[in-house]
Amino acid sequence: MGGHAEGFLKQYGNVRIIGVDADSAVMERARQRLIPFTGRVRFHNGWFDDFFANFPENDVRPNLILFDLGISIFHYEASGRGFSFGLDERLDMRLDTSAGTCAGDLVNGLGERDLANILWRYGEERYSRRIAQAVAKERRASPVRSAVQLAGLVWQAVPAAYRHGRIHPATKTFQALRIVVNRELDRLLRALWEAFRVLGTGGKMAVISFNSGEDSMVKNFFRTASKPCICPPEAPICICGGESCAELLTKKPVSADRREIAKNPSSRSAKLRVIRKLRDMNLVRKELLHEKA
Repeated sequence: MGGHAEGFLKQYGNVRIIGVDADSAVMERARQRLIPFTGRVRFHNGWFDDFFANFPENDVRPNLILFDLGISIFHYEASGRGFSFGLDERLDMRLDTSAGTCAGDLVNGLGERDLANILWRYGEERYSRRIAQAVAKERRASPVRSAVQLAGLVWQAVPAAYRHGRIHPATKTFQALRIVVNRELDRLLRALWEAFRVLGTGGKMAVISFNSGEDSMVKNFFRTASKPCICPPEAPICICGGESCAELLTKKPVSADRREIAKNPSSRSAKLRVIRKLRDMNLVRKELLHEKA
């Protein structure tokens, strides 16, 4: 909702920003928040991977790109789309509500095994099979329509000890569904490459991630981009160019300290990684990067 942009605009009087978001409702809130900086901010409503893939060749290359991969408080508290397991809302979870499959379609349409695999792969949910079984049993009587109904099914499906952990037992289930509905990891991999291509030489790219799948993808992409050679060991000669394309500025991710977490609990799982671009990548390196990422 424009929080990072507001911080940059206040701190640096000469900075200009393009704000990108797939959710038009969130973008409108950011637009209102940033009215004091009119003339220094442009807005683009669309997915970030598409934005960078279609970045105009004659436009000025940015020297700083920041991805905040988190879901805003607005989505949990006011969107009405079923992101929160505590609200009686339709299971939607789409950031762009104009297209795509919603979470309810997945919950009611996928086979039990496929649903369990999604919860395991994208949520690392250890009780994915038990949850999928409970959902399948419930929908044989009637569809699972609301977020609070799904959360209740998860609550009943998992062991009693699991219900009273650090996070709500439905957290990972909801995360997995949201990631699949919005194709978040597929979009992230494409966005990393396209954004790096657009970034000006010497510029920095920073990513704030909030789950292990995102962070692992960013870590692998950044580390691989910073290696001199990424050719497979069996390659007889170097075909990737043999030069580092980036300088890794964060060997370990930057995390929130106790003071920040107390002030902003949502930051407890945030990890920030940053690289500096040294040169463009060739197409061979792109393919190898995608394989490694």
